[in-house]
Parts: sequence; structure tokens; C-alpha cells
Amino acid sequence: MVNNQVPSSIKDEALVSKRRNQMIKGAVALFKEKGFHKTTTREIAKASGFSIGTLYEYIRKKEDVLFLVCDSIYQRVKERMEASIDTNETSLQNLVQAIRSYFQLMDGMQDEVLVMYQEVKSLSKDAQDYVLQKERDMVAMLEQVIVNSLSEKIPEADVALIANNIFVQGQMWGFRRWILKRSFTLDTYIERQTHLLLEGLSSQLKETQS
Repeated sequence: MVNNQVPSSIKDEALVSKRRNQMIKGAVALFKEKGFHKTTTREIAKASGFSIGTLYEYIRKKEDVLFLVCDSIYQRVKERMEASIDTNETSLQNLVQAIRSYFQLMDGMQDEVLVMYQEVKSLSKDAQDYVLQKERDMVAMLEQVIVNSLSEKIPEADVALIANNIFVQGQMWGFRRWILKRSFTLDTYIERQTHLLLEGLSSQLKETQS
């Protein structure tokens, strides 16, 4: 699917999508290694497999590449979460499975998550709002799973905080993996984080009932 937020002089949408996917793949590797500001458009073009003249047929400026990268990462995470997480199931086991699926997804996208955290701040305010809305949608999915998994209601603010904690803990496996992997495998990390989450939920439910 072509992102129409970034204009292109090429009218063939299939070709635009193909070239931009090449661009995104090349840019992620460069941004991880050098950062957005130290990466040139010429380097992005080379990593993408075409000339700088061709690059500018699909974007207007370097910031467009960063927008496409961040938007693509958020969209891929969102689509994969939607495919693997059932927001309608009403069981605690569904929450456990949702956490596992999300953490495994973050493990498979470690480089992209690192780039996203490093560089999303370099987007314009409007571009940040656009891509971060997808993050809010994903957190809302986790909130729904949490609400459905509990036999008792807890305050909405607590639900939102728990959902954000899950979201960040999953991403933390990517950008803190250099130290976490000294003590955990992915499976043991998921198990411990899930255990701590469920303990916290149990305590919260007891407070609500008292």
C-alpha cells in the first residue's frame, strides 16, 4: 500500500510501493548504524539499489524517508498485533498469550524498534502525530485485552498504565537486549515479565475489592 502522505512523481503505485520498500530497508540499516542526521540521501539511494535521481522521484526530502520508515514500522507492528491478538476473548490466558505474541513480535523487529525510538523525535510535529496515533491504537488493543481478562473492574487509568507498561516492556527487549540477554532468554524474559504483571494485577484487584 502506498503512503499518500509523501507525494511521488511516479504514478505507478505498485512501483512506488516497491521502491519505497527498498528505500525503507536500506534506510533502517543506515539509521541504526549512523543515525538519521548523519546519513545522507546519497547513502540511502545506494543502500536502496538505485541512483539519487531515482530516489527523488519517490520522495521530496530526506525527512520523507524517515517518515516512511517510522510509519512502516508502526504499521507492520499494528497489523501483526491485530493478526495475533484476540481483543474479544474473555480469559486471563488470552492476556498471557497476547503478551507472549507481542514480545515475540518485538524480538523479531529489534532493529526497527531501535531506529524508531532513536529517530521518531526527528519527525515534524504533524508527522509524529500521524505515526504515534498507530501506537495509541496498539495500546488500546492491549487495554481491551486487559479489561476482558479480568473478572473485576479496575480504574481506567490503571488499565492504561498496565497496557503502556506491556508495550514498553516488549520494546525494551529490543533496545536493552545488550544487557538483558546476560540474564534472560526471550522465553524467560516473557515468563518473568508476565509473572510480575499478573502479581500486580492480583494485588490491584484485591485493593479494588477491599
